[in-house]
Amino acid sequence: MALKGLKVIEMAGLAPSPFAGMLLSDYGADVIRVDQLKPLLSTNILARGKKSISVNLKKPEGVEIVKRLVNTADVIIEPFRPGVMERLGLGPTELCQNNKGLIYARLSGYGQSGPMSQAAGHDINYVAMTGVLSKLGRAGEAPFPPANILADFAGGSILCVMGIMMALYSRTQTGQGQVVDAALTDGAAYASSFLFSSLNQVPLMWPGKRGCNLLDSGCPYYNTYKTSDNRYMAVGALEPQFYAALLEGLELTNAELPQQMDLTRWAEIAVKFRDTFASKTQAEWVEKFSKLDACVTPVLTFPEAAAHPHNTSRGMFLPVPGGTAEPAPSPKLSETPCNVERSIPRLGQHTMEVLSELGYNEERSKELLAGEIINVAK
Repeated sequence: MALKGLKVIEMAGLAPSPFAGMLLSDYGADVIRVDQLKPLLSTNILARGKKSISVNLKKPEGVEIVKRLVNTADVIIEPFRPGVMERLGLGPTELCQNNKGLIYARLSGYGQSGPMSQAAGHDINYVAMTGVLSKLGRAGEAPFPPANILADFAGGSILCVMGIMMALYSRTQTGQGQVVDAALTDGAAYASSFLFSSLNQVPLMWPGKRGCNLLDSGCPYYNTYKTSDNRYMAVGALEPQFYAALLEGLELTNAELPQQMDLTRWAEIAVKFRDTFASKTQAEWVEKFSKLDACVTPVLTFPEAAAHPHNTSRGMFLPVPGGTAEPAPSPKLSETPCNVERSIPRLGQHTMEVLSELGYNEERSKELLAGEIINVAK
C-alpha cells in the first residue's frame, strides 16, 4: 500500500482528526491513537484500522510514554486548541527537538494564531466565519449548513492530510520536518475557492441573492424535485444539450416554457418542472431518464446507494455486519491499491503491545497499569 511504513500518532479527538488518521490508515500507514483513560465520548467513529493505547496525560509518566512514542513516528496529529499540547509538554518545540523529521499536524477551528484562535466552535461557526454560509440556502430562508462536511472534513481532515503529504515530500528533499497549521476555518474558505473566484471571473453566475442563482437552488434545472411517491430526483441539466434531454424526458417542449436563460422567469419553469415530476414515481423517472443523457438522477438513501449497480461495480462501499455500509477509500491507486483493515480497536487494546515496542518490560507496564497511568482493553 502507498503509505506502508509510515507511522502516525493520532491524539484522540472528534470528527476532523479521526478522519485524517483514517485516511492515512486506509492507505497503509500505521496509525496509533492515543486515548484518554476514560473518554466521555466514543473515539471509535472513523477508527478502522487503527491501534489504540490508553494513557493518562495528567501524569508525567503518561506524557513520557507519548514522548517516547512520538520519537519513533513520522507524523503526529493533534486536535486541541492552541496551547493545550504545550501545557502537556508535548508541543512542537519539545517533540521536534528530538525528532527532527517529525511532521507535527495541528487541526484546530480557527488556527494557531489570530484573535479567535482560542474560541470554541463547530463546523457551522467556521463556515459562517468564511462568508460561505451566507451563500448556502434557499431564497427567503435562513442560511443552511451542509451538515458538518465542509469545515470538519473537506476543509479540515482532507486539507490537513494534504498538508502532511506536502510536508513529507519536503522532508525527502531537506530531511527536516515541520508544523502543519490546519485551521478548519481557513480550509473551509479554501475548499470554497470556486465561489469566490467565480464571483470575480463570472459574476453572471451569481446575479441575485442567496437561493436565486445558478447553483444555489435558484435555477430550475439545477434543483431537486419531489415525485408522486414522496421521493426525489436531482436535476443538473445546465448545458443546452442536457437541458434538451431533460425536456425530452419530461415530455415538454421549449415552446411551452420561457427561454432557458431568462432568469426573470425561472420561477415559471420551476413550477412546470415541479408539477411534472410530481406526476410519476421515482422509479418511473429513473426508468425514463436511464435512456437519456440529461444529468438527472434519483436521490438515493444510504442503503440504496450501497446497493446501486454502478456503486457496487466500483466497490464504493464497504459492508458493515449488522450496520450501514460505509464508503471505501478514494481515490483508487493503480499500482499501490489500499487493502482496508476494517477492525475497530477497543479502547486501550494495543497499550501493552506498544509499550513493549517502546522498551517497557512487563513488570514496568504492570506498575503503570496499577498506578492508573495506562489502561488496557477490558
